[in-house]
Amino acid sequence: MSTKIKVCGLNRFEDIQSVNLAKPDFCGFIVEFPRSSRCVSRELLAELTAQLDPEIIPVGVFVNAPVKLPAELAESGVIRVIQLHGQEDEEYIRRLRELIGGDIPVIQAFSVQTAEDLKRAAKSSADYVLLDQGSGGTGKTFDWSLAEGFTRPFLLAGGLSTDNLAEAIERLSPWAVDLSSSLEIGGLKDRDKIIEAVNIVRSCGQSE
Repeated sequence: MSTKIKVCGLNRFEDIQSVNLAKPDFCGFIVEFPRSSRCVSRELLAELTAQLDPEIIPVGVFVNAPVKLPAELAESGVIRVIQLHGQEDEEYIRRLRELIGGDIPVIQAFSVQTAEDLKRAAKSSADYVLLDQGSGGTGKTFDWSLAEGFTRPFLLAGGLSTDNLAEAIERLSPWAVDLSSSLEIGGLKDRDKIIEAVNIVRSCGQSE
């Protein structure tokens, strides 16, 4: 199956125009986490996703949020996937599923520094796991050799750019790749970079 692509950290209407043109599989929105410069309020989130091409799946990214926040946004249809990027545990996921039912996929992010981190990710009850470098926005990858042979579907993040996307896909065959800061110029998403990244991922799928 061809690798999918998620463009994360959208917060402007110009970003929506760019992704509607590029057509990634997923778009991520960091919801009500003020420590992130890419944070959006739930009100802005609803306005942005309303302009999103219906073929692109909106993902809400949450960091230790009250469980009702992602549940309400999913139930209302503003987002169609929930991504947990904080210290959420199995109890949090259980409570979330009680609120949303089984139709909304849940992604849980893990910072990968050792083989033990991969073992924890493998045991997660989330539908998908995201393997990340951990610091966020550093432009650095984690040691990919740790993820070679990882058997469950995962999203690969951390230090991905148009320079190493093809290598990452060939080497690790991730279910999806997740990019944010590498698609920006001066802290703002760049349309040409987004289009280039999507084209690289699509071409990798065609060459298989």
